[in-house]
Amino acid sequence: MTDQRSVSIVMIEDDEGHARLIEKNIRRAGILNGINHFTDGTTALDYLFNHEHGPAHNGPALVLLDLNLPDMSGTDILAKIKGSPELKRTPVVVLTTTDDKVEIQRCYDLGCNVYITKPVNYESFAQAIRQLGLFLSVIQVPEIEGD
Repeated sequence: MTDQRSVSIVMIEDDEGHARLIEKNIRRAGILNGINHFTDGTTALDYLFNHEHGPAHNGPALVLLDLNLPDMSGTDILAKIKGSPELKRTPVVVLTTTDDKVEIQRCYDLGCNVYITKPVNYESFAQAIRQLGLFLSVIQVPEIEGD
């Protein structure tokens, strides 16, 4: 195990157009980290928790999460991530078309770090990504010593 690992970005977004726009905005904000894109929650959760290169086994990630997925609710995915000892510190950015205040509050209650409504306003998205970019660029994952 190395002292420092690259943070991978896990994008869970079923709309290919939105996914391309999000990736373009990430690159425009100067973030060069690898992006693992999933179009459904089942495959994304399998990667997050079970894949040998996934965050539960291989270190830090940033999750970009759409709430409206074909197979499950993004809030269920958020609850699973934040309820997991391995992933609870993983930053989650919710990117969705829902601007319902109850839904927004529910996401924050479940532990999301940032909630952004689509269509994404580039400036607010870039600012959130830049703040998380600081996290992405400076994160160092120490060896675990009896956490």
